[in-house]
Amino acid sequence: MNDPHSSSLELAYLSVEELMARLDEGSLSSLHLVDVLFDRIAAIDTDDSVTHLNAIASLAHDARAVALERDEERRRGVRRGPLHGIPVLVKDNIEALGLPGAAGSTALRGRAPRDAELVVRMREAGAIILGSTNLSQWANLRSVRSTSGFSATGGLVGNPWALDRSAGGSSSGSGAALAAGLAPLAVGTETDGSIVCPASVNGVAGLKPTVGVVPTSCVVPISSSQDSPGPMGRRVDDVARLFAVLSNSSAPADRSLRMIAATNWTTGHPHTDALFADVVARLRSAGCEVADRELAVPGEQEGRDELAVLLAEIYDDLGSYLRDRPGDGVRSLEDVIAYEDEHSELEQAYFGHDYLTAAVATGGRRGEAYLGARQRNLDWAIETCLVPGLEGGDVIIAPAYGPSWKSDLAVGGHPGPASVATMAPAIAGWPIMSVPIGLVQDLPVGLAIIGRANDEWTILQAARLVESVINATDPLPRPLWRSPRRG
Repeated sequence: MNDPHSSSLELAYLSVEELMARLDEGSLSSLHLVDVLFDRIAAIDTDDSVTHLNAIASLAHDARAVALERDEERRRGVRRGPLHGIPVLVKDNIEALGLPGAAGSTALRGRAPRDAELVVRMREAGAIILGSTNLSQWANLRSVRSTSGFSATGGLVGNPWALDRSAGGSSSGSGAALAAGLAPLAVGTETDGSIVCPASVNGVAGLKPTVGVVPTSCVVPISSSQDSPGPMGRRVDDVARLFAVLSNSSAPADRSLRMIAATNWTTGHPHTDALFADVVARLRSAGCEVADRELAVPGEQEGRDELAVLLAEIYDDLGSYLRDRPGDGVRSLEDVIAYEDEHSELEQAYFGHDYLTAAVATGGRRGEAYLGARQRNLDWAIETCLVPGLEGGDVIIAPAYGPSWKSDLAVGGHPGPASVATMAPAIAGWPIMSVPIGLVQDLPVGLAIIGRANDEWTILQAARLVESVINATDPLPRPLWRSPRRG
């Protein structure tokens, strides 16, 4: 299938730098850009569109007015910051005035949203909040059978590369919207894999910063020890520009880098792992220093401990958030469960909320399992895995995910081939990024890049190196919009 709205292709896939140049020279206005993107969303994403992508949760009704304001400011020589006049999408679990901020649940509809601190930072930098993106409901800690990209409020997100394939989770809509050319930038959130996964399977770039670097106020939580909002875009430089705003930081001077290739963190998907090996070889041929190393691999205990931590923390953290958010409605996890049981035809049409029920049973951080699980998790992630893995190096690289799997609401849509790359940095709260490295069976796959805490700019420098090597030999095409098929 060709792009279903090809008339907007030129603007839809320009980099932020290219858009800024056109805005500054006057050949493009922010209002026209917003109108083009709104038209494209209507043609691609809505229920009556050809593709029904479902990436967008809601559109900002003031986007055109803000665009007019940014245009007028530019005419007066005023430039608020590095995102002046650039449209940005935010994940539906991030509060922004005029948008639902519902985390995909009808339980939060009508609860007045505020501007999250990260949204304030983007507005102050001149961004236009274009709308919000669909997600895996409650950021995917809901059921062992949950389907990535599905929510009660937004339905199931499709993948623009192949419409029957998953857009990943939980920042599904952010990844799919970027790949589909619905916006130049988006913000996702990650607890473990929720930016890296949709970035990888949609063929875009996404960075999960160190926990605490980007503020989480007014963001629907799972875990204060692992949650982090982060920037997503189609190019590394776009991600870096948005990260600078979200983190209120600036890039240091580049330096020489040494990468560590995690040779045993493979996906088990032969073509994906072969592509990773080829990328490592191309990096070396381009003069990059890449050392091979085997790293610690998580076992069943590490997985049980991480789940125990997340269940305890969501009980406390989501409960605290719900009590604080303005408006009437659910005030605790017990309230959420009761609401979903009362509205089960809508809220539990395809799977239940067994993880939420298990979270209540933990008693939160005061429960007897929490402290031991958290300490064992940290000891493994930092002392056993990441510190020795990064010894003598600056970043770890590994394949992120294999090609996207088919979504199946009937049996549950669990991720297909993946390495273990997201787990240790998730537990430690350290940064990780995914950058596209090519197609496998006509579906994109990404490279995971992991760095030390608060070292995001080193990760971004490494991502630029990877991107330059890939683009020099095999640049990623635009999505194929493949129709659903058997097999």
